[in-house]
Amino acid sequence: MHLDVVELRDFYYRTGLGRAVQRAVRGQMLSLWPDAAGQTVVGYGFAAPLLRPYLSQARRVIALMPAQQGVMSWPAGAPNTSVLCDEGKWPLQAGTADRLVLLHGLESSDHHAVVMEEAHRVLADGGRALFIVPNRRGLWAQRDVTPFGHGRTYSLGQIEALLDKFDFVPERHLAALYAPPAQRGFWLRSSDMWERVGRKVSSHLAGGVLMVEASKLLNPARPGLKVAERRPLRVLEGLPVPAGAKPV
Repeated sequence: MHLDVVELRDFYYRTGLGRAVQRAVRGQMLSLWPDAAGQTVVGYGFAAPLLRPYLSQARRVIALMPAQQGVMSWPAGAPNTSVLCDEGKWPLQAGTADRLVLLHGLESSDHHAVVMEEAHRVLADGGRALFIVPNRRGLWAQRDVTPFGHGRTYSLGQIEALLDKFDFVPERHLAALYAPPAQRGFWLRSSDMWERVGRKVSSHLAGGVLMVEASKLLNPARPGLKVAERRPLRVLEGLPVPAGAKPV
């Protein structure tokens, strides 16, 4: 079930912990995609806090927000680029997105298959998608004081298997949120230090979120008869052959 957009806005923009999450996750994203000059960048769920660095360089930035969550105007102090949409009907043409970021859009959905199908549809050939989900092994998934304590959780193997099922190819993976989800005190003040240490120690085991970059599988194989039987059964073998007919 999706969190309400007001809850998400208040966490990310009005709490010290939310601002620390922005820095940590956005920093990892920018290590993968340092720029998006001339590209179309699309976020789905509540990805707006991560997209701001691309506003000044990308050709277009779009923040899609599911109807079950609600929508807010974004970015503040600039023309609105956020759009309310149905989970299974994103208002974008196929192949629109050069970069696609999903944050709080997959794990909270009751219909994750349609979300994955739409993500595959709108991602351009040669584009990249970044799936950000709560880490099943991480501390953040165990506490509901943040948005990462709600909805589905994933191990790295599970999210990669889901990507494979919907014709994505996992390319690289990172993690973020190594400090405990503490709202104040030492842990919050030292959160940036914990991020630096965590990135050197573990790529995915200890982080609160998993971040998997994926490309789009082109011309995926579909179920069906792939190999002809080299020695077919002779179901008529032994029966008389009619005059003029050639044996099979």
